[in-house]
Amino acid sequence: MSIILAIESSCDDTSVAICNNGKITSNVIANQTIHQNYGGVVPELASRVHQKNIVPAIHQALQQAGVSKKEIDAVAFTRGPGLLGSLLVGVSFAKSFALALNIPLVSVNHMHAHILAHFIPGDKNPPEFPFLCLTVSGGHTQIVLIKDYFNMEIVGETLDDAAGEAFDKTAKLLNLPYPGGPLIDKHAKVGNSQAFQFAKPQIADLNFSFSGFKTSILYLLRKHVAANPNFVVENLNDICASVQYSIVQILMNKLETAALRFGIKQVAIAGGVSANSGLRNALEANHEKLGWQTFIPPFQYCTDNAGMIAIAGYYKFLEKDFVDQSVSPMARMEF
Repeated sequence: MSIILAIESSCDDTSVAICNNGKITSNVIANQTIHQNYGGVVPELASRVHQKNIVPAIHQALQQAGVSKKEIDAVAFTRGPGLLGSLLVGVSFAKSFALALNIPLVSVNHMHAHILAHFIPGDKNPPEFPFLCLTVSGGHTQIVLIKDYFNMEIVGETLDDAAGEAFDKTAKLLNLPYPGGPLIDKHAKVGNSQAFQFAKPQIADLNFSFSGFKTSILYLLRKHVAANPNFVVENLNDICASVQYSIVQILMNKLETAALRFGIKQVAIAGGVSANSGLRNALEANHEKLGWQTFIPPFQYCTDNAGMIAIAGYYKFLEKDFVDQSVSPMARMEF
């Protein structure tokens, strides 16, 4: 029997969840709308808003789960990677909460948690070990071989920019408001994915690169806007569809190569970009084409959330994998 309180504060969302014996009974997310004024996350502002949001989020999570703070058996928290100021708020609160109640602290790697979100009980069974997971977010793009809950190996990763960043930067070029990734997905659904072609990265092995891809989008837009100032407005749906299709193809080609190399048929996606409909549809298509058994997390566990921190913390709690009060946040953290 265990009740875990989990805190996620790696970027701009303050999230708190309760895990009761492996089941997520609350998952509160307080979004920060202030960054919309700047077209992206401002780290200093993010940390300040975390300070305002964390106590109300704690109260709401406890209330929704129907538990009191005295019933909590351990506190799990995101140690990294992420924005240092944002992480500091969550880590400091977790340490204080645990110290006041004399309960254990559980440190969680943010990227591990995205993968372990697949083990949150739901309508579908979780993947079986070993399986492959494509983790895609604004800051990371990785293909990970998962052998056990915490025995994971990165077999491919981006050498520069992440796929999520490519979506965000494209949205900015198209003058779409922040966050732009979901808006690209929305416009792509009614656009022609073959309307425009972009440079395809020629990266060896299972690694990725999106810097050249982003540059090719910039050059294409500059060329057409110079000839027609209304080009973006008149072709927005087709541009979004073409960009999304290209990114998804880059990701899926590498994932297919990895699955073949390791002889694995159980394939999952995770991270914020796993909410993208194009990526989800492409993965499901391979269920039929390649005989994969595919796993896609529910939308609420795709983006940053404390539910995934809670389930990771639960498995660490079972192993009594605790940290002491000297623990500190890490902006960069080894996988």
